[in-house]
Amino acid sequence: RLTGLMTVGPLTEDEAAIRDSFGELRQLFDKIGSEHSGREEFAALSMGMSDDYEIAVEEGATMIRVGRALFGPRITQG
Repeated sequence: RLTGLMTVGPLTEDEAAIRDSFGELRQLFDKIGSEHSGREEFAALSMGMSDDYEIAVEEGATMIRVGRALFGPRITQG
């Protein structure tokens, strides 16, 4: 069962490009949800990470990934 959609925004500082990417996925999410009666099962719109989560929330994200914002950068060995 499809329960939602996920995207990682483009790696850019261009907020308009990020917003466009998230907006396109939101439109697809809305279209799929309206075409299927099981909308309550199709509820996850995952987009946005530490650098762009605010835009993602503005564009309708129901799930974000903010690990680096909470815990800092990953420590790499090497």
